[in-house]
Amino acid sequence: MLSEVYYLLRSKSDGRYLTARPTAETAGYLLLFRENFDALSYLNAHAAEVANRFAVESIPGTQLGSLLKRWGFTGVGIVSDPLLPKVEFLQHN
Repeated sequence: MLSEVYYLLRSKSDGRYLTARPTAETAGYLLLFRENFDALSYLNAHAAEVANRFAVESIPGTQLGSLLKRWGFTGVGIVSDPLLPKVEFLQHN
């Protein structure tokens, strides 16, 4: 997982990352995509009306740990099918 490059969605207006949040009190799980086009497909399928408000960013797996810690995320949600969506949640220690 660490040597891969992941893609995430970030708000152009406030810089926040797209997350899955089980409760409003948690920082949630950072949604990661394996390909740039998967992130765009996810936006177009589930949030087409606000898709232009997000940018796709890439991050090497080696930097994920520090990003999760800095933003206080619970873990990551790796989106394997952006249209359904199918997400595998992994908790960060």
